[in-house]
Amino acid sequence: MSLSMAQLLRGLTGLTRRLPVQCAQIHSKPPREELGTMDVAIGLTSCFLCFLLPSGWVLSHLESCKKRE
Repeated sequence: MSLSMAQLLRGLTGLTRRLPVQCAQIHSKPPREELGTMDVAIGLTSCFLCFLLPSGWVLSHLESCKKRE
C-alpha cells in the first residue's frame, strides 16, 4: 500500500472515532388488544402462502427446468 493510501485510511478511521453514537431507546408496552386465534391463523396462513408456497413450487419443478437446457 502506498503512503498516501495509508494516510487516507488512517484519516477515515480517525473520523469515525469522533462521531457520536446514538443508543436506541426502545421501550415496550403491553399490547392494547390480545391477538385472537383467528388473527394468528390468518397471519400464519399468509406467511405460508407468501414464502413457503413459491419456494415449494420452484423446488418441485427444478427437474423439469434442468431438462429443458
